[in-house]
Amino acid sequence: MHELTILIIDDEPQIRRVVRNALAGDGVRVVEAADGREGIDRAAAERPDLIVLDLGLPDTAGASVCREIRKWSTAPIVVLSARHAESEKVALLDAGADDYVTKPFSAAELQARVRAQLRRARTPSPAGEGGPAEADGLRIDAARRIVSRDGAEIHLTPTEWDLLRAFVAQAGRTLTHDQIFRAVWGRSPGDPQAYLRVHVANLRRKIERDPVRPALILTEPGVGYRFRALD
Repeated sequence: MHELTILIIDDEPQIRRVVRNALAGDGVRVVEAADGREGIDRAAAERPDLIVLDLGLPDTAGASVCREIRKWSTAPIVVLSARHAESEKVALLDAGADDYVTKPFSAAELQARVRAQLRRARTPSPAGEGGPAEADGLRIDAARRIVSRDGAEIHLTPTEWDLLRAFVAQAGRTLTHDQIFRAVWGRSPGDPQAYLRVHVANLRRKIERDPVRPALILTEPGVGYRFRALD
């Protein structure tokens, strides 16, 4: 079986140790870099399956490292950030990152985010191109444009269907409001956040077991949404 390689790019030895201890294990090899330039070089040499990237590097902005790696690698990038500005989170996702974890973080949270990204990377085709997929009991058959739960078909409007397909295609990844808006409405004028607030609420009412406490379409405050990783 292929051994997974995870690259940690962080200038703080104690953070690298915490991440290594959380992620290393059977079948997982962890390599490290202490700054952006070394991180880019290690990413090119090791071709890791996933990269954990700190935003606050001493030599190069984390977003710049992300953009550079994205030129030739599709490996999931999970960013660690002590910064809480929503604009910075949006910028790094637009630069090609797949998700972010805000410091301080728990090992369990990091492990869950990494598992979700690795699952997504192993199933790169949107659900339905090869066959139906499920998440929290919801069955999604994109090829036949059928969504059901417990055998009961759920009727979606064309916009709701396009929105669900956009989410499913990037299941497990945090998407900004602009990224989702462009996937569904293209370059149409309008306020992405306002559009999505209405349509996501409508979609949640139809597909969530409990729309008040959604388990499928998760809100990333001020940034966008993340659809639960597919089973």
